[in-house]
Amino acid sequence: MQIILLEKVVNLGNLGDVVRVKDGYARNFLIPTGKAKRATTNNVAEFAAKREELERIAAEKLTEAQAVAAKVDGLTVQITSKSGVDGRLFGSVTTADIADAIKAAGFDVVKAGVRLPEGPLKLVGDYDVQVALHTDVVVTVKVSVLGEH
Repeated sequence: MQIILLEKVVNLGNLGDVVRVKDGYARNFLIPTGKAKRATTNNVAEFAAKREELERIAAEKLTEAQAVAAKVDGLTVQITSKSGVDGRLFGSVTTADIADAIKAAGFDVVKAGVRLPEGPLKLVGDYDVQVALHTDVVVTVKVSVLGEH
């Protein structure tokens, strides 16, 4: 399916690009979330008329994310979880737990923006975690996992 991107999508394209994607990806994710529209002649003409406004909105979102990034970068959050004597957690610290800890510190972060490439944290210790505030803005947050017996 041919679609027009209404915002930057990672590994797909930038604002205004006309790309071909699988039908299910377009119908189930891109179009319902407002990230894309079908590339019909009417929609292409409508996009051309609104392009400046969409670029301005995208630029505002980027500057807003950069302002938050300046405050969040280097932030240290502590998460306490039950652990055994050997330092292993009963359970794990997930992206949701990290996002909640950052929100408790006063910053609005979505769970999907927290990146844990090795999976959930299962040991007591300090970890550097990448948090994506915007597709172009990624900051590092130090997560200190504390064990409680």
